Amino acid sequence: MPRKIFLKEFEIILKVISDYPEGIGISKLEQRLSPLLSHINRRSLQRRLKNLVEQGDLQFKGNSTARVYQLKQLSKSKSPNGIENSVPGILIEPDIPLSPDGKIIQEVVRQPLMKRRPMGYHRSFLEDYEPGVMFYLPVSLREQFHEMGRTSAAALEAGTYARDVLSRLMIDLSWASSRLEGNTYNHLDTIKLIEFGQAAEGKDVIETQMILNHKAAIEMLIHEIDEVGFNPFTFLNLHAVLSENLLHDETACGRIRKRPVDISGSVYHPTAMPQVLEDCFRLLLKKAEAIPDPFEQSFFIMVQLPYLQPFEDVNKRVSRLGANLPLIKNNLCPLSFMDVPEKTYVEALLGVYELNQVDLLVDLYTWAYERSCQRYLSITQTMKEPDPLRIRYRDPLIRVIQSIVRNRKSPTNDNIASLVDQNIREEDRAAFIQMVKDALTHLHEGSVARYRLKLSEYQSWKMANSPA
Repeated sequence: MPRKIFLKEFEIILKVISDYPEGIGISKLEQRLSPLLSHINRRSLQRRLKNLVEQGDLQFKGNSTARVYQLKQLSKSKSPNGIENSVPGILIEPDIPLSPDGKIIQEVVRQPLMKRRPMGYHRSFLEDYEPGVMFYLPVSLREQFHEMGRTSAAALEAGTYARDVLSRLMIDLSWASSRLEGNTYNHLDTIKLIEFGQAAEGKDVIETQMILNHKAAIEMLIHEIDEVGFNPFTFLNLHAVLSENLLHDETACGRIRKRPVDISGSVYHPTAMPQVLEDCFRLLLKKAEAIPDPFEQSFFIMVQLPYLQPFEDVNKRVSRLGANLPLIKNNLCPLSFMDVPEKTYVEALLGVYELNQVDLLVDLYTWAYERSCQRYLSITQTMKEPDPLRIRYRDPLIRVIQSIVRNRKSPTNDNIASLVDQNIREEDRAAFIQMVKDALTHLHEGSVARYRLKLSEYQSWKMANSPA
């Protein structure tokens, strides 16, 4: 594409000039560039240099034939692999290594709005994608993700691994995803809010609501993992939960939008035609469901759902949680978005919006998933093997604990036995009763979400059963 080629020329020019700290004249620069950019004549090179000076990458000294060009800033920074890099604008976050194409996309979307061509929704970007034939993530990268994200729960019931790390995931993902929306809660504030129901002082109520909505949405995905999928019901309800009490028009929660929306800081204009939105939303989910690889499914949702903008707001939040759906279903390590730089994330999405290019988002996804694997797999290394009885009777266990707590009953064998239904095998009943009793003994404020209980329900039960 023309802009991609044009930007590559800028990168080459900057790299050549970086070899001359004291500056280089245009004649000598032409000689150095001749084998690299043979198609550029003197007039074209002058225009490129003028653009680089206006963008702040270059400066010049002298006039006319004595003029020399040099990099404006020569402060050296280190790239992630330890190599010094004195070329400005090539990497913006040293912690995220970018591919050559990712760097090019980044530079294009960093240009002032007036220099970027307005773009509308390209339906063909979705329609041309063929599940199982076309892949945004190359096979080598998908294999790498499967190797990194494999867990001990791989062969167990869907959602087992996510439930094992539920408390940590709920805090991390709620905080990180909200932070990408400008939420100012810190990680500790988020822990206090989610585990103890304590809102941070001085924070806007909208920020508190945003985090609580994330918590509820994550619980929905994990607890209802057998029911949810890449279908309109799941994603409409996911939007309804994430947008609760946050939209000006409450009736827009969980519904395809009926009005135009704008993307701040972008020249992209999403489609405003309700029928196109409805058709493409359903086609998007149909294609996602047909993708054979969970990581490609995850990434596909991160690309296509924000690009379509099917909802009035909260589209990116829906895409981030939706990207975790196939990972949770396949007991793979989840994607928490911890430490993802907001600026790079926005630029990666702008690459999709304005260029229909995914390379920068691939770079970001790769870095973010590696971080998530390091975080969660280190947690589970110290965890014991899952109890087969607990897996088999997960739902009855939750129901009995809910009944005991909500009715403020004492956790005695008789009270527990009275609640055991006929679905528990006779030979497993004694072990099941003991399992419930152990779970109630170890129940605390930080684990109530595991049993779909409210903090207030737990506190009332605890008070009713405390020694006088």
